[in-house]
Amino acid sequence: MSGIRFVKAQACGNDFLIIEETAAEGRHAQLARALCERHTGVGADGIEFLERRADGSYFLRLFNADGSEAELSGNGTRCVAAWLAESEGLEEIALGTHGGVRRCKVIVKAEETPWWIQSGMGVPRVMPRTIEIEGVGLVEGLMVNMGNPHFVIFPERQDYGSHGMSWQELGAKIAVDPVFKFGTNVEFVRVLEKNKIAFRIYERGCGPTTSSGTGTCAASAAAITLKGVEWSLTALAEGGAQEVVWPETTAEMMLTGPAEIICTGEARVNF
Repeated sequence: MSGIRFVKAQACGNDFLIIEETAAEGRHAQLARALCERHTGVGADGIEFLERRADGSYFLRLFNADGSEAELSGNGTRCVAAWLAESEGLEEIALGTHGGVRRCKVIVKAEETPWWIQSGMGVPRVMPRTIEIEGVGLVEGLMVNMGNPHFVIFPERQDYGSHGMSWQELGAKIAVDPVFKFGTNVEFVRVLEKNKIAFRIYERGCGPTTSSGTGTCAASAAAITLKGVEWSLTALAEGGAQEVVWPETTAEMMLTGPAEIICTGEARVNF
């Protein structure tokens, strides 16, 4: 039985473990399933495996709680940036991911409050699309690529439900439908004001989460494109608010939000 050193961090309730890549020893999926389990493990939505490369650069591999690998997480990336700011004093850092490089900058240092970090999230690619889901029928929405896939819906119901189902039920169906070859994250968005939206998130490989960085950006890009909301806005998820600025359709979207280091520790694994 060996020990795995970890850091646990959260961004608007979206929680992650951070583990050095050298400790993974090829067990990424196994570690994610074991350590993210909330009753028998440490508990988290996913694990960010942090690789420190010989040229001084950093690279992240994200594994969801179910052991599947994803391209990236905006909140997870911000959690890693907060940890490197706290542990090594790095206030600006580029973090490579399978969804592209994400550049993070500390806006507010953690003292009485969490870290506040601004992240460049790439250029959103937005495409209106009506999909047909087995057992549901036609669902209108927008496909948004944030370096990872999203499908954004604007439900009429105040509780975010649609097509006679709760958002959790519909999200679970859409996330794994064959129309999305690699699965998709699903956001349910309501426009509150010209510069404010609220949304719920169903993440592939994890299920309902309180927040998502790329989900925040996807929801915002869809609302700007389809609903005409302002290009600088507040996006409110169950875990809290994040700030989004998208200067123009060909520009990088900027996301600013909190991140907090919860604890560090060592987990025992028997494989």
